[in-house]
Amino acid sequence: MRETLFDGYQRLMPRVRSSAPAVIVDIDERSLDTLGQWPWPRSVTADLVRAIARAGPAAIGVDVLFVEPDRSVAGADAALAQAVQGAKVVLGIAGIDYRDRRFPHPPHAAPVLSSGRRELPLQQFDGQLQSRPEIDRAAAGRGLISADSPDRILRRIPLVARIGKVIVPALAVEMIRIATGAQELRIDDQGGEHVDLNVGPASIPIQSDGTLNVYFGRHDAQRFVSAEDVLSGKAAAEFFRDKFVLVGVSGLGLLDFQATPLGERIPGVEVHAQILEQIFDGTYLRRPTGAAWTEAALLAGVGVLLVLFVPTVRPWISFALLAAALLALAAAGILAFMTGLLLNVTAPALAALAVFAALLGATFAEADRQRRLLREAQARVAGELEAARRIQMGLLPAPRTIFAGQTGFALDALLEPARMVGGDFYDCFMVDENRLFLVVGDVSGKGLPASLFMALSKSLLKSIALRGPGDPGSLLMRANAEICRDNAESFFVTAFAGLLDVRSGALAFCNAGHEPAIACRPGSVPERVEHSGGPPLCVLEGFEYPSGHRVLEAGEWLCVLSDGVTEAMNAAGEFYGAARLREVLKPLSSAAPDAVVAAVRADVREFTGTTEQSDDLTLLCVRWNGAAASGR
Repeated sequence: MRETLFDGYQRLMPRVRSSAPAVIVDIDERSLDTLGQWPWPRSVTADLVRAIARAGPAAIGVDVLFVEPDRSVAGADAALAQAVQGAKVVLGIAGIDYRDRRFPHPPHAAPVLSSGRRELPLQQFDGQLQSRPEIDRAAAGRGLISADSPDRILRRIPLVARIGKVIVPALAVEMIRIATGAQELRIDDQGGEHVDLNVGPASIPIQSDGTLNVYFGRHDAQRFVSAEDVLSGKAAAEFFRDKFVLVGVSGLGLLDFQATPLGERIPGVEVHAQILEQIFDGTYLRRPTGAAWTEAALLAGVGVLLVLFVPTVRPWISFALLAAALLALAAAGILAFMTGLLLNVTAPALAALAVFAALLGATFAEADRQRRLLREAQARVAGELEAARRIQMGLLPAPRTIFAGQTGFALDALLEPARMVGGDFYDCFMVDENRLFLVVGDVSGKGLPASLFMALSKSLLKSIALRGPGDPGSLLMRANAEICRDNAESFFVTAFAGLLDVRSGALAFCNAGHEPAIACRPGSVPERVEHSGGPPLCVLEGFEYPSGHRVLEAGEWLCVLSDGVTEAMNAAGEFYGAARLREVLKPLSSAAPDAVVAAVRADVREFTGTTEQSDDLTLLCVRWNGAAASGR
């Protein structure tokens, strides 16, 4: 919010350009159309530097890096180095976070003297990119062209930074040093944020980290002259005489745009020009050392004023007092900005609103009390639902524990309710020494009612399965009759029940309106276990459910799931679907049940992403290990 406030100040009062110390020679679209695509041969760039130098500029700053050798024309690098030699040219340097093997040593820079005893927390770069040594040696100076903009809006530029252990000035600062003939830079450190960078006759206020708060003016085309006009001689020499001339590229696809607090996107080279204008005009923005204390004092003053008067006056007077306090804070911030100080009045303003709201809140004490009672009731309900969830999940068996000693088969299961409690269930147990009963069910509806009916259905199914022998079809028929008698809310239950002979792998099963199971033999592809079955339980009384039969091969697994898998939905409203499920299961033909369950669960989560789960998700997978493994 502080940066947004300071940006608002700049938009309200952009810097007015009162001097024109800088000129930008722009390698623009017209120049590229005339002289060819970028990069140009260094000999052409050399001609451009010579043409500028003949006009007698104060200094020339090149916002372009010549890192690689020019292989287009023999001797091109030497030609550019010769043009740069003695022409008061400052070459750009880009700071990077690693040491480039082509430039193992820090750059040459003028000495920097500091009057303070502390080591300033300047921005640190581990290495740099710069022009080739042949060209670099010919330059009068080197200046940093790097700028950080974490939120893509450029507000501060490092005027001095460290590359390795060498303090390097910004391009604009080095151009002033070369133009004035100064041999060194001086940092006047008086503690806190009272730091000045002195170069020649210029004294520039900077922050303790070496950055300058750039005071931007509007983009101005009068700062620019086309490189094509310079090379063709159309640009008058008077335009460059005793000026700081910056050379940069703004051709289509080559421009490094920088977003400014004014809402504009300007060429990076224009930022250096605006810094030079700011230095010459003496219009600076500084965050003073005592800014935080000043803001705290404003906060305390406004708070005391509101506490003294709001409880004793009428509501409309209270609102008027609040408005006056906010206007006064806004005026203080604007006046501070006009004097070059960055004062954050958002904190006092927000505090004033908070105090005002707290004072008015006393009149709503009864409403607050009612809200507290409601929250307590909600907490109680949430606690009861959590207890219901623990009870429901406790009704489900833990296959890995109860079948830990079984060698004839392996089984794993998973249930994830869409809400605190749900209507899905599964069960698995041995009805006798050689037969495993398993069932997966899905009660219509969700939440607490469905969970209660789920508990009833699961208990009845288990009771019927244990009371006497019978195939799954007859078992579901008896369960249908008993559950229908206790179904005042007209719920229905889909179910897939199976009875596996662990000696032979013979599986009898019945599907009552449930999602078809999927079976997969080792080395084969998954297939749906189709079965005519019948409607869900509690839909048709007296329906005779038929049983299906299948003999599992050794290593074959059967996966039973609820529609919470196939009907899982992503943010785009797409269903997970049976096709995607089969693709996930294809490479798992020889996998263990726990791996099958984990893979499906992980893929469903990846598909749905952050979308809220819409239905209970249940999976049960059993693998028959073969007659030899069963030991029977």
